[in-house]
Amino acid sequence: MDIIIQCEGFTASEHLELFLQEKIEKLAQHSDKIIRAHVTFLKGAASEINNNYCEIRLEVPGNDHFAKKHSSSFEHAITECIDALQHQVDKSKEKELSAR
Repeated sequence: MDIIIQCEGFTASEHLELFLQEKIEKLAQHSDKIIRAHVTFLKGAASEINNNYCEIRLEVPGNDHFAKKHSSSFEHAITECIDALQHQVDKSKEKELSAR
């Protein structure tokens, strides 16, 4: 599975990239249909408390899964995105199994 990381206005640290890779690999264990993960990190306005945004789009056959979350740290935003995507993956699995 490919992981494409895009940062708008800054460069991601190795720690952030490793953290992201760990989380996405755990998510990939639940579904073998994930082809690619597109991750975008954004910094919001400095006046906002939760100004770190994370968007993750998982490419899977059929409809892609997408989540966008924001938090005070990128790590927390990644965790929230992964949780939302986990729910989407589980839901699509259930739907697929019930269709059989």
